[in-house]
Amino acid sequence: MSGTVTGKQIAAGRVLAGISRAKLSLRSGVSEADLRLMEANDVSPGGPDVQAVRVALEQFGVVFIPENGGGAGVRLKFNRSEVKQIRRLEGEGGTVADDDV
Repeated sequence: MSGTVTGKQIAAGRVLAGISRAKLSLRSGVSEADLRLMEANDVSPGGPDVQAVRVALEQFGVVFIPENGGGAGVRLKFNRSEVKQIRRLEGEGGTVADDDV
């Protein structure tokens, strides 16, 4: 989790993960208004709020790609089929218990 991220990377990561500002706000503890301001910047806003947003997006499977001569960016940690499987498993619910295997 080293390096800086830009507001555009935050915006792209949120959209790529398919989450709303409201959901990201809840997960990161950063207000929707502050998220909107962060996303509008093309530079790294810096500070603890940005780190909280970055951690939250990484929990949603976003990987931040540093500037490497080809430009900074974002991608998903999992491919589409893995994401679909994870969402299905997360939605199963039920009682959590140890297996008797």
